[in-house]
Amino acid sequence: MPSFLTRLADDTRIAIDNLSDRASAMVNPTLRLGVTGLSRAGKTVFITSLVHNLLNGGRLPVFEAVRSGRVSKIRLEPQPDDAVPRFQYEDHVAALIRDRLWPDSTRAISQLRISLDYESASGWNRMFGTGRLSIDIVDYPGEWLLDLPLLTQDFRAFSRRTMERATTGIRAELSAEWRALAATFNVASSAREDDARRLAETFTTYLRACKSDERSLSTLPPGRFLMPGDLEGSPALTFSPLPDVPDTTAPKGSLFAMMERRYEAYRTHVVKPFFREHFARLDRQIVLIDTLQALNRGPESLLDLEDALGDVLACFRPGGNSFLSSFVTRRIDKVLIAATKADHLHHESHDRLERITARIVDRAVERIGMSGAGLEVMAIASVRATREATVTSDGHVLPVIVGTPMAGETINGEVFDGEKKTAIFPGDLPADPQSLFQSLETRPEESLVPHLNFVRFRPPHIEQTEGGLKLSVPHIRLDRAMQFLFGDRLA
Repeated sequence: MPSFLTRLADDTRIAIDNLSDRASAMVNPTLRLGVTGLSRAGKTVFITSLVHNLLNGGRLPVFEAVRSGRVSKIRLEPQPDDAVPRFQYEDHVAALIRDRLWPDSTRAISQLRISLDYESASGWNRMFGTGRLSIDIVDYPGEWLLDLPLLTQDFRAFSRRTMERATTGIRAELSAEWRALAATFNVASSAREDDARRLAETFTTYLRACKSDERSLSTLPPGRFLMPGDLEGSPALTFSPLPDVPDTTAPKGSLFAMMERRYEAYRTHVVKPFFREHFARLDRQIVLIDTLQALNRGPESLLDLEDALGDVLACFRPGGNSFLSSFVTRRIDKVLIAATKADHLHHESHDRLERITARIVDRAVERIGMSGAGLEVMAIASVRATREATVTSDGHVLPVIVGTPMAGETINGEVFDGEKKTAIFPGDLPADPQSLFQSLETRPEESLVPHLNFVRFRPPHIEQTEGGLKLSVPHIRLDRAMQFLFGDRLA
């Protein structure tokens, strides 16, 4: 099908889906909230804590509708889409609260609906009775979001960009085996299945090395290479970028023609359906990022995070929906970039984490020439795993955080068993984010924050009432995130 007709067919299907959603929303007002995260930022934990705090009367002083008592009932509803897996909230909350284990991250799309009955803040609207808002939480991997720019890149552009990125910084070392193998092939030679498989396997190994905890790089398309699911071994996932791609049409049956065809299959059968069926139907979006991990891993990881955010933000279509346009198109009118794990710092550094993250976002926005309207940046902890205290050392009072390190964590030579608590001084973030980015440009080989001390903590022990009722999960600024993402829809 010609590209114009393909785009027309996609746009038509998106419009039909949106018409169906809007017709349903006239009976049952619904907001579709997209939740994704980059590099183990904790999206499963975020959704679990958000839902648990809503259902169990969590402390949400900034979430105005709950604080003022206007919300009368909150409940989980049946899964609204039979073709999409349900987010397994019950399993995740059991792991978090009962077992004190961080729940497994989801590796595919899932969804959960939670509904709130509320009284409007407007006396006029209250005359018409109680309102109801259903929030469809759409959970999807960040790698899928980072695939969307591929829709605007043909195979030649994809190969050139991927090869260029693979030859810079630490990526040059990590990609050496794959690039050396790719260089042995003549792209115009006859295609062989075993060659395609070897190239795809070494390319995937390179992507996995970039994503490892030791590197924590974020820009890793194609995302399904890292989480293939039921597509594993399919031709759509058995391709690789190629060096020295020709500007002219490659011979039929050549290695280049095979790789180009499979790349197009990936875009057609993997990326486009996600965009059309899920992403294009979102109203609001939160992107969770681990700024602390990037800072700890060094300048290259931080710059890669900035590049990834630029690619992410370029995918969104920010702006308000008019009443008529909302029936055929959808715009994500609010995007929250949330730096997670704020509980790994003393509260005196929370605003610094927020300012550093905001500067990363600003730089990404400037790079892609996008308006910052509708964007918000916060430092949060979906689950607060630590508490704050002070200790005296050499006559100085130091602010510390206290928690239970995960089994196997080592601090000053002591290996923890997952039961013993300890206090650590996490260090301070720079007060001026601009100074951090100046050193990033002028001294790229130096550590950005040499005195930070990061430890993985177990989830906290949740107290319970005399009647055996578990209290809500503690958090940092989760209520502020709720207010931004859907507080206006409960006004």
